[in-house]
Amino acid sequence: MTGRTSRRTILVVDYDSEWPLAFETLRAPISDALRGIAISVEHVGSTSVPRLAAKPIIDIDVIVPSRTEVPLVIERLAFLGYRHQGNLGVEDRDAFESPEGLPAHHLYVCVNGSAALLNHLAIRDSLRRDPAAVTRYSQLKKRLAAQFSSDIESYIEGKTDFLTDILRSAGLGAADLETIRHVNQKR
Repeated sequence: MTGRTSRRTILVVDYDSEWPLAFETLRAPISDALRGIAISVEHVGSTSVPRLAAKPIIDIDVIVPSRTEVPLVIERLAFLGYRHQGNLGVEDRDAFESPEGLPAHHLYVCVNGSAALLNHLAIRDSLRRDPAAVTRYSQLKKRLAAQFSSDIESYIEGKTDFLTDILRSAGLGAADLETIRHVNQKR
């Protein structure tokens, strides 16, 4: 934990059935712009899991075959108004600032097979199959948001053990788990 705090309040709300529709609205132009480059555009994060409480921000992963495609993806996304922010300390995952006027979202470009992508997909897919885990995770997130209402680093760190357990159950190896734990703790 770095000790830094955000100035924004962390808001975790009950699941909203509009989130998948918001994702589709965001996905369509991204997919069109990256046709022939991206493997897929995936809805990840808590808003992608039915019944899961979440911060009302859509997380999107654009999956590319290798780092070779990233410069072209950056160029094409810039035409849509996305501003490249670099990897923000996460290897093989590039972050983008969203254009104004769109539903709140985070956009990432992930190299296929990277730890960051495996993390997102394994958590999403595991939670989609486990309603009891969805309930436990929702409760944890609400409690952490209340406890650390303006400290995003502590909020993220508070979720790490729960998420690591899910990833371990999903079959991620010790090296990937340690990489993910390290990223979550240095934010």
